[in-house]
Amino acid sequence: MKFDKPAQENPIDQMNVVGRPHDRIDGPLKTTGTATYAYEWHKEASDVAYGHVVGSAIAKGRIVSMDISAAKNAPGVLAVITADNAGPLGKGEMNAATLLGGPEIEHYHQAIAVVVAQTFEQARAASALIDVRYRREPGAYDLAQEKPSVTEPPEDTPDKIVGDFERAFNEAEVKLDATYTTPDQSHMAMEPHASMAAWEGDKLTLWTSSQMINWWRGDLAKTLQIPKENIRVRSPFIGGGFGSKLFLRSDALLAALAARAVKRPVKVMLPRPFIPNNTTHRPATIQRVRLGAKQDGRITAIAHESWSGNLPGGPTETATNQTELLYAGANRHTGLRLAELGLPEGNSMRAPGEAPGMMVLEIAIDEMAEKLGMDPVEFRILNDTQVDPAKPERFFSRRQLVECLRTGAERFGWSQRNPQPARVRDGRWLVGLGMAAGFRNNLLTPSGARVHLDAKGVVTVETDMTDIGTGSYTIIAQTAAEMMGVPLEKVVVRLGDSDYPVSSGSGGQWGANSSTAGVYAACVKLREAVANRLGMEANTVEFTDGQIRSGDRSVPLAEAAAGGTLTAEDTMEYGDLDKQFQQSTFAGHFVEVAVDMATGEVRVRRMLAVCAAGRILNPKTARSQVIGAMTMGLGGALMEELAVDTRLGFFVNHDMAGYEVPVHADIPEQDVVFLEDTDPISSPVKAKGVGELGLCGVSAAIANAIYNATGVRVRDYPITVDKLLQGLPALV
Repeated sequence: MKFDKPAQENPIDQMNVVGRPHDRIDGPLKTTGTATYAYEWHKEASDVAYGHVVGSAIAKGRIVSMDISAAKNAPGVLAVITADNAGPLGKGEMNAATLLGGPEIEHYHQAIAVVVAQTFEQARAASALIDVRYRREPGAYDLAQEKPSVTEPPEDTPDKIVGDFERAFNEAEVKLDATYTTPDQSHMAMEPHASMAAWEGDKLTLWTSSQMINWWRGDLAKTLQIPKENIRVRSPFIGGGFGSKLFLRSDALLAALAARAVKRPVKVMLPRPFIPNNTTHRPATIQRVRLGAKQDGRITAIAHESWSGNLPGGPTETATNQTELLYAGANRHTGLRLAELGLPEGNSMRAPGEAPGMMVLEIAIDEMAEKLGMDPVEFRILNDTQVDPAKPERFFSRRQLVECLRTGAERFGWSQRNPQPARVRDGRWLVGLGMAAGFRNNLLTPSGARVHLDAKGVVTVETDMTDIGTGSYTIIAQTAAEMMGVPLEKVVVRLGDSDYPVSSGSGGQWGANSSTAGVYAACVKLREAVANRLGMEANTVEFTDGQIRSGDRSVPLAEAAAGGTLTAEDTMEYGDLDKQFQQSTFAGHFVEVAVDMATGEVRVRRMLAVCAAGRILNPKTARSQVIGAMTMGLGGALMEELAVDTRLGFFVNHDMAGYEVPVHADIPEQDVVFLEDTDPISSPVKAKGVGELGLCGVSAAIANAIYNATGVRVRDYPITVDKLLQGLPALV
């Protein structure tokens, strides 16, 4: 099915099941421990062996020698696989780093071997016996040091220029020119990267933790140099990803190589201290924002440049995405700069681009509002735009930023805020309010599904869509239930298997809208098949309460499958509506903080997110996504940072003991409001994504609240105590 015109009324609009706050249908499996994750797929395979990965001890250089003899002769060891004996390997399209390194070393903890043994303990013990000698080479690991030499944009991401920024900025009545930094960050998903591989002849089955089944299958085929049809990837449950599991990683490849070598199933899990350096991370940025405005507050010039680093061939962190679209202004300049660094691969982490970009832009907007003597909410509203500033003929399909800000300000009690910093005290605490806009583009991608109707009236949905804790099982079940007119308990959902139709996968905030649109398309075909079998006109049939009605005739849905299961399959594809209209999601984030006058300790007291993100398919699971994102934004504001050893090129705090993330004690009551925002341009389901929108802007709102509380403006994340102490007001 092709979606190339605004969706008219359709069965989804009945809202009998869709739009209701249903519990997750996979919840009982997870709460009872019976949901099977990647490292637990032992029930379908016997005689399982275990692999332990050996990582490079240097960041850049070459392996001079590797003696694996002691490891091979250790108790229980079945094989030691290295680049020398793994056989010819290709490289997938979506990895900047080589997943099995040697002799060249590209980054610290790059996998250089996997030891396979009867037990995990034997494999781990034997891996310590491998003797590797390196020739270390000098490398660049410090973005700040490399920044001055990087002045030109990458070839594939030229600067975007509208009007004459330099002239407009020079002539502006009020100006801001400030530089901000965001650090390297780690995904730190609860479930580590893990895989189990088993071969049957030349056919491979991989049980793994993957957000994007089809991407992994394709890249694994290219890396192993075997036909894609010979690979089955299964990932029905994922314990979090945040982007770290978008792309094929070393655990999957090494499990496949090891299983082929020992001719039995092999499990490989990356130990927690391996993950930040061996997988991907959010790259650090240095961002410069320049704003020019008239004295009345209207922006006349806006520029945003961002520097990030990566391995050769790796992508930039697209931190200027939102600046192209969020505020009006006739003269604009955005640009990305990429420094070649020897740090581990930088790539997508929840809301790539907008998350670090909004961390910066929304502080700069607050600083400009202060220069103008304007309320930060009113300054943003004044500079709202209903069109793409670079293409004024291109309107937003739906844009409710102003309503998000107004609703949030009223609900949060923004009018009580004292605009003068460091004026409100609560005992030893300095109290402040801060806010920021939220923005994330609405991305669309084709997604397919297969649906069956059996003689018991049960509808079964099959799609390779994944659930990373986001509620995919539930919203897909709701979609099928609404389309086929059955209760939720009459729907079975099967996900995460490459034997099923290719879906959008989970990433980019596109999963919910795209995957349910694919289920919608398949259900439209199934409805037609049901009507045809019963001799009814498809366009006159009503599906409701387990019945099919056409005129005066009413038949139980199950009767349509009495002669055999009915099956339909389709893929939702998109026309050019995204070219005709700018599709984005919006939010208003509001925060209250308290800062200890003596120690600089920051406590977040209240948080509110008001979101406009299309039809909310399940308010309960959507709220869960937003409060999780708000929590992640708090971590980004106050604590999250991969500390770089700029001499040796690795992340020092590469485990959950050293990489600090928020805990329950850090999080106050969080309030989430969803505006009515059904968007017929987005898809037949009229939804958009929300899980990343809930993050974008949160950190800046906290930073702005800290400034309001203390008068200390911090432009370098995370906002730790040492950055506040010197500027705190004197104790009285």
